[in-house]
Amino acid sequence: MSEYKTHHYQNFSDYTVSVSFDWKLYAYDIQASIAHAKMLSNQNIITHDDSAAIVSGLELIEQEINEGKFVWQAKYEDLHMNIEARLYELIGDPAAKLHTGRSRNDQVATATRLYVRDAIDSLLSCINELQTTLVDLASNHTGTLLPGYTHLQRAQPVFLAHHLLAYFEMLDRDASRFKDARKRVNVLPLGSGALAGVPYPLNRKWVAKELGFDEITANSMDAVADRDYIVEFLASASLCIMHLSRLAEEIILWSSSEFNFLQIGSQWTTGSSIMPQKRNPDYAEITRGKTGRIYGNLIALLTTLKGLPLTYNRDLQEDKQGLFDTHTTLLAACEVMNGMLKDSQFNTNRMQSAAEDSSLLATDFADYLVAKGLPFREAHSIVSNLCDLAAVEKISIINLPLDTLLEFSNLFSEDIYEITPFASASSRDLTGGTSPNQVLKAIADAKKRLGVNNELH
Repeated sequence: MSEYKTHHYQNFSDYTVSVSFDWKLYAYDIQASIAHAKMLSNQNIITHDDSAAIVSGLELIEQEINEGKFVWQAKYEDLHMNIEARLYELIGDPAAKLHTGRSRNDQVATATRLYVRDAIDSLLSCINELQTTLVDLASNHTGTLLPGYTHLQRAQPVFLAHHLLAYFEMLDRDASRFKDARKRVNVLPLGSGALAGVPYPLNRKWVAKELGFDEITANSMDAVADRDYIVEFLASASLCIMHLSRLAEEIILWSSSEFNFLQIGSQWTTGSSIMPQKRNPDYAEITRGKTGRIYGNLIALLTTLKGLPLTYNRDLQEDKQGLFDTHTTLLAACEVMNGMLKDSQFNTNRMQSAAEDSSLLATDFADYLVAKGLPFREAHSIVSNLCDLAAVEKISIINLPLDTLLEFSNLFSEDIYEITPFASASSRDLTGGTSPNQVLKAIADAKKRLGVNNELH
């Protein structure tokens, strides 16, 4: 071997090695291999004794890995060959028969699908727990008013329960996306071989049933090349972390002295190295920060896939690290947000005080005029002028005297002063609105949906 080749090998021999990260698939790889070995015996492709030896050896390997006794070796490149090499050591020649009727191409696709399926289930469980916390908090704050915001400026009074349930709805869509993606994950590729299928009488449907798959893939070339199911998972995760990031942002804002709507539990804050008074919302900030990381994993895989010809290409090795990272990151973020909400306290007096800002009632003034027959655009213009006047006079619109109001419209009367923040919020009594009646209905509906989701899960 030339000096260059020797130097090249020594420096780059680990370039294609994936066992440093794909070992995380070991339980799924072993699970699929056991099902494959049993099927080979059932189909009389290998003997029952060989199949039993393979299954016993694989179970021992899984035990070794679980106990931290298994030694992963880079020379075998990936987890599949590491496990197969150890199987040879344990049972000898029968180990050579395990790979009958399969390729690493359909083998890794099967293990990865099993991983993604479990990842989805774990996230659905965590989302459900976070939704339950939001509903519990909403149930405790059906009468708490606070300002609703647009452009981060006070807009209209709403009930805190209504605000919290907005995040319930976001998470419900996230759960729906994960459930829908799971349908396309739960398809068995094993039996597709390297790309063209296999010449053995495999019973793919038996293996699918054994592993809990709903279907088997219809095209062997697509089966080994497909990573759509990972993209769907990453896309669903990206939307979910975006929603958690928005929630984290509001927790950060609300816990600031400027808002003072929320006191975060002490275990979810950290101090400053120089300022003793600080209680920094680090957990919420880190959740917000991890959003870009999950987005990056999605874009990375989409970029990897965009130019690949059929069928399998080694580029697909790059599908796993982003997948693993997204799953663990999102799961942790979901758990953190749930714990933080449970351990935090709303400053309801401060919220109520902020909701008393009478500028929040400007829309109600316009609606008042509309109810008396004025077209909305005219009413909007009149109230806009009233707001300008109130700003000049440095008083709230609700404190403008009736004589002044009548200068702008003769439709005003004493009943205009019956408009209050509570009355304003209570008047939004249409499905999806913030009125107490609608909020109670929304809470009941949310609890019903959570019950159905728990039964399905």
